Parts: sequence; C-alpha cells; structure tokens
Amino acid sequence: MQIAGTLLAYYISKIIGAIYQIYYQDQMEEKKMATNINGYLKAVNEEITKNKEYLTELDGAIGDADHGINMARGFNAVVPKITDEDKDVGATLKKVGMTLISTVGGASGPLYGTAFMKAGAEAVGQETIDLTAMEKMLTAALTGIKDRGKAVKGEKTMIDAIEPAIEALKSAHEQGKSIADCLDLALKAAEEGIEFTKTIRATKGRASYLGDRSIGHQDPGATSFYIMLKAATDYYKANGMEG
Repeated sequence: MQIAGTLLAYYISKIIGAIYQIYYQDQMEEKKMATNINGYLKAVNEEITKNKEYLTELDGAIGDADHGINMARGFNAVVPKITDEDKDVGATLKKVGMTLISTVGGASGPLYGTAFMKAGAEAVGQETIDLTAMEKMLTAALTGIKDRGKAVKGEKTMIDAIEPAIEALKSAHEQGKSIADCLDLALKAAEEGIEFTKTIRATKGRASYLGDRSIGHQDPGATSFYIMLKAATDYYKANGMEG
C-alpha cells in the first residue's frame, strides 16, 4: 500500500507538473503582432493619404513642397500589389521597398524604400513578428537610411524620430512591457524627436540651403515616420495579437 501510494503521488505530481509547464509556457511566450501585413500597409496608406496635404505643407516651408504628394503616390502604388495571400513578412516588405523606390520622388523614395527592404531582409520566411524581431527590423531599416543618406541623428531628418523610437522600444521591451505599451512609448519618443527637429538647423537636403532659417520648422520626414508608426500602432491595437 505504501509503495502504491508513493507511485500514485509520483504520477500525480508529474501530471500537475506537465499541466503547469504547458500553461505557463503559453502565458510566458512572447506575444506576436498579427500576421495580416496587408492590413498594416493599408492602414499606413490611409493615414499617409489623409495627411498628404499636411506633409506637403511642412515640406513647403523648408523643401520642395512635395513630400506628402510623393509619399501618398508611393503607398497608393503599394496597396494594389499586396494581397492577403502575402504571408511572408520579409518578402512583402521587400516588395514595398522596391515599389517606393520606383514611385516616390525626391530623397524619400530611396530612403524609405531602402528602409523597408532592409527591414524585410530581417524577416524573410516569417509570418509573425514579435518585439525582438521588430527591433532587429527597425534597426536594420535605420542603418539602411543612415548609409543611404549619409546622415546621423541631430541633422534635422527622419532619423531624429526613428532612432529615439527604436531606443524607446528596446528599453520598454527590456522592462517586460506589452507590445502595445512598447509601441506607445516608441510613438512618444518619435513625437519628441519631431519637436526636437524644430530646434535645430538642417544640414542635409534642400532644407540645409536655408541655414538658420530652417530652425523653427519640423522635419517632414520625421513627421511621415511618426504617421506610419502611429497607423501601425492603431491597427495593432484594433486587431489584437497572436501568440
């Protein structure tokens, strides 16, 4: 009887342990962003199109007055090329990048196109994206922009919004925050980056021709990045998560 009781206790403990492991492994698994990359891109297109005139107005103060027009044209061209059959995040983002390069004029086409292609290279074969993957993708995108534009933070460019956003995302992730909270903190950092661009002199692109007269104006590229990040964040919050 004692042996039978010992064996029973042993097997019960094993069953409980297995249930515990299955439950908590599922709970602790890092949540992933929804797989519908097409939905995210449509959301970005809608917001860029909605803010086309605003972005063009910002660009008119320090540039060629075409940033909003160009960005809207680019994403309007992207959406028809992406369908719900496009499950591979990396391959889809590469397609986005190539489309932007071929349709968006000015400096923004090559810069954003390169960013999407570099991000896509980090996600080839993936159908879901977690925070770790997101950090790698955004970091690769930023590196691509820096290399292509020969720019760094503090020169009144999109980098002044992108780099702080990535840093905030990484910090929040390390603190164990949810994807939604991480994205919110990244958005806040990007918005603060936009405000920062108002305080500095442009040293890149057409805006640099204005010298000190560029101070007081926010960078259109930093603003379009914020709009895209906010669109993706809002879409994520509205459509939940998978994990």
